[in-house]
Amino acid sequence: TATVNPLSLVTQVVSAAGDTQKVLFRLADGKTIEAVLMIYDKRRTLCISSQAGCGMGCTFCATALGGLGRNLTAGEIVAQVLYFARYLARPEAEPKMAIARPTAVTNIVLMGMGEPMHNYRNVWTALRLLTDADAFGLGARHITLSTVGLIPMIDRMADEGLQINLAVSLHAPNDELRNQLVPINARYPVAELLAAVERYITKTNRRVTFEYALMAGINDSQPLALELATKLRALHCHVNVIPLNPVPDSPFQPTSEEETQRFVQTLNENGVPATVRIRRGIEINAGCGQLQRAMESA
Repeated sequence: TATVNPLSLVTQVVSAAGDTQKVLFRLADGKTIEAVLMIYDKRRTLCISSQAGCGMGCTFCATALGGLGRNLTAGEIVAQVLYFARYLARPEAEPKMAIARPTAVTNIVLMGMGEPMHNYRNVWTALRLLTDADAFGLGARHITLSTVGLIPMIDRMADEGLQINLAVSLHAPNDELRNQLVPINARYPVAELLAAVERYITKTNRRVTFEYALMAGINDSQPLALELATKLRALHCHVNVIPLNPVPDSPFQPTSEEETQRFVQTLNENGVPATVRIRRGIEINAGCGQLQRAMESA
């Protein structure tokens, strides 16, 4: 059993629209992590961290700039969920859910700080607690684990027997470009990564999501969209195109809305289902890849 380590609340910020909340927690050893709550009409999605910092070094990500502090314990991972479950259970927490659920948190995404597959054992201990009917009791299909593509762990996840959704942060269709954006690609190149995803789909019969953050002039061209479509077409997958959340002092800029739609359209027209993720919480730095930095510089 995992003991739920208490997290102490440092600050909680709410977006102007009131639909996104970001919390900075301090761990017992003084390190900080963030979690984000996104409120929709019929669901409440929680984005949680798996590590304090991250060691993957993706060049466009704010969390990567500080390097890896340490892995979170299973208790620290679960505690983030419990905090928001308690927060949402307060009688004054409006608006009420449009659907009846035993818990107010309806979805969890491991897309906060850290690479979940780099902290595999603790993450899976936490996932089993969160999906255990006698514990938190969330349906496995309501949880998504996002990875930059640690191939041995994707193969391991395929054997877990829990129907957690797998999301792969791809961001480029070839090694030449992906090596520059996602350094771990040098160890786990695109062709091998896609082969691992294919094994995963075959074994689990589950659709996989590929995440693709569009960056102006870097990975958003039509030839790249076509190359991506060619490589993904045969896979049972969906592409989540993400408008980049600009990080202060970063050379990467978001692609225009028009070009974003064109990129998505090209994927769809070439047999790869793709949608644009809705951007939320930008003004409170709650977007993916912006965690923690704004607080430290404040």
